[in-house]
Amino acid sequence: MSDKQIFAALEAVDHEVRLIVGEFFNTRFNIIKVERTPIEGFTGGAITDPEAVAKGIRTAAVDASKMIGADIEKVIVAMPSYGMKRYSVKSTVPVTGIDGAVTVEDIREAVRKAQSISIGKDLALIQTVCVKYTVNGITSRRIPVGEKANALTVDIDLLCADRQLSFDIVTCVEQAGLQVIDIFPDVFAVAKEAALFEQAVDQNVIVLKMERSTTTLGLLSKGRLTTCIVEPQGVGTIGMAVQEKYGLKSDVCAELVKYSARLNEKVNSTNPVYIWADAEGGTQKINEQQLCDCIRGNVEKWLNDMQKLCQPILQAGPTAVIITGEGGEMQGLKDLLQKKLGCEVRNYIPDTLGGRNAGLTACLGLFYAFKDKQPITGFTENSLDMDAFMDAVSYRGRETTGNPEDTITKKLKGILFDGKK
Repeated sequence: MSDKQIFAALEAVDHEVRLIVGEFFNTRFNIIKVERTPIEGFTGGAITDPEAVAKGIRTAAVDASKMIGADIEKVIVAMPSYGMKRYSVKSTVPVTGIDGAVTVEDIREAVRKAQSISIGKDLALIQTVCVKYTVNGITSRRIPVGEKANALTVDIDLLCADRQLSFDIVTCVEQAGLQVIDIFPDVFAVAKEAALFEQAVDQNVIVLKMERSTTTLGLLSKGRLTTCIVEPQGVGTIGMAVQEKYGLKSDVCAELVKYSARLNEKVNSTNPVYIWADAEGGTQKINEQQLCDCIRGNVEKWLNDMQKLCQPILQAGPTAVIITGEGGEMQGLKDLLQKKLGCEVRNYIPDTLGGRNAGLTACLGLFYAFKDKQPITGFTENSLDMDAFMDAVSYRGRETTGNPEDTITKKLKGILFDGKK
């Protein structure tokens, strides 16, 4: 068990709870279970119904626990980047080891010193990120444990978010019976999953995390997350045109926008993409051309607003734009935005088996963000009741191998031999 660690990552967005249980085993990451549970009472910037959100989190955790045979006890949480602000601090501490070598405790002391600065009453400190280390005048991103020095200087980013929203989300998680083991801003997690920090060393990278009712614009520059802005537009607001014209449910409209509208085509198909029964018992249908015509105005508004937000960044130097979240599933949106901005725009969809959906990007990134901090935090506990999990896995193994006569191979042999007779 020393090489196996199992964690659970949780993200609550404006319409659903996303929960992923995954394991690190021999440096490899595997997904064990994914749960996506619809919720109400969360607008993306505020929780209006804490009980409904807590119930959704609890439902996702219980359903996942039943499937894997062990209770989920602890989670890593993604925090919406609403009101996000970064404070950059240089923290210098003396090296206290007897042999004069830098230890993990020296780094922890530098982090504690940085966390003591005042951030104001409206913000909550979400995460401390050690960006660079300076020892004997040499700066590196590598943790300098074991190097001889009199002092250690650490460049630290303090990532803060709206205090009330942060408190409400953590309260909902705890009311669902789960313990929070760490918190990361959602855009930071996206950057970890998509390896964007490395790409942002020589150029600016704009992350557009598009959900149902919001689009979060995050700017990465010089390998760091610098700022975030939340715009009240998303996949659902684009789909509202379909809802108003055809009377379809909002979740149906969102799915049509994501998977049935090729926005970059000049002429779309006239084949039906959705058929439904109306109140009079008749049959209604909508084709791709009608769908694209219906949402074109809302798509254009989103493109224009993103252009206004991105233009100052584009003028500052080379920039790449990444679309992810639910909007990363939309077809042709990146091509339209690329024409608007005149720079590289691409969708990001994770390639991890079991998690190949752009909506899961931030949730998956939580695993890598947490894993990268482990050498400093030393946190080694798992998110599950590991005894119960191992018993469940062992039981399934015994159950599978206990009746060899029931295996497909045995049955196939029986059919072949019976045929010969």
